[in-house]
Order: sequence, then structure tokens, then C-alpha cells
Amino acid sequence: MSEPCLKMVLVTPEIPYNTGAIGRTCVALNLELILIKPYGFSLDEKAVRRAGTDYWKHVHLTEFDSWQHFVNDRKPPRDSLYFFEEHGAQSVYEPEYQENAYLVFGCESAGLPAAILDGMDDRVFHLPMRNPLVRSLNLANVATAVVYQAMRNQLGA
Repeated sequence: MSEPCLKMVLVTPEIPYNTGAIGRTCVALNLELILIKPYGFSLDEKAVRRAGTDYWKHVHLTEFDSWQHFVNDRKPPRDSLYFFEEHGAQSVYEPEYQENAYLVFGCESAGLPAAILDGMDDRVFHLPMRNPLVRSLNLANVATAVVYQAMRNQLGA
């Protein structure tokens, strides 16, 4: 099995089902899942395992105690970070995703902390929604749509 290139990063996820579903997507695509604490649940919860089904044990999972620990350990280049927020200035279809991109998503109720996004306006993207009646989309659905777009972009499809 080859080493994952794209990485999914969940900052303080709150809903175990979303984390489990994203974990299953990561297994399907051979991606690393990076979780930033604190979580709104325990990774041992049945809901995480249920959403990840029997694939959870195959998730290439890395955990960090905080965003700063992640940054200090990984030292990601600025242009490898792609933040996804409901009100990002750019669409997910605009960037050319780097091979070793970090696709970063915030918690379900509040998104990404302002401190993480500070000075990163050009690195914040949104998934377009055509109907203004919808306030937001499910985190697992957005993460899946984004990762497939990033892969499509990398393949030049």
C-alpha cells in the first residue's frame, strides 16, 4: 500500500458519525486522517465504529493535542494548507491542490477557530450551494466532495 499524499484534517470534531464516515472515505482513498483534539466524543464510541463500519481499524489515523502541536510537528508549508469554511472567499474548484495537501475542516457547530484562519484569507475555500435556504452541509459530505475535487484536480481530469 502506498503512502497517503492528501491528508484530511478535522479540527475539534464534535459528531462521531461524521468522523467515522470521513475515516471510511480515507480508507477508501488511502488517505491519512488527522484529528486535532479536543473531540466532542470518544474514538471508542459505537457511533464512530458504526459509521466507519469494519473499516475503522484500517484508518491511517494521527492525533494531535492541539493545532499548534500539529503545526509544530508537521511544519506544513502555507501553500499546502486548504481550509474549508461555509463563507470562504474562493470555491473549492479554484485552487490547484498540491500533491501533499492538508484539507482542513472545522467542527460542525462553529467551523474553524479564527486564530487558525488569521492571515489565511487566500487559503479559505467554500463548497458552493445554489439554494440560500440551506445554511450548511453535513461535514462528512463536504469533506468527501472536497477530497474528490482535489484528487480530480491533481489527476488533471
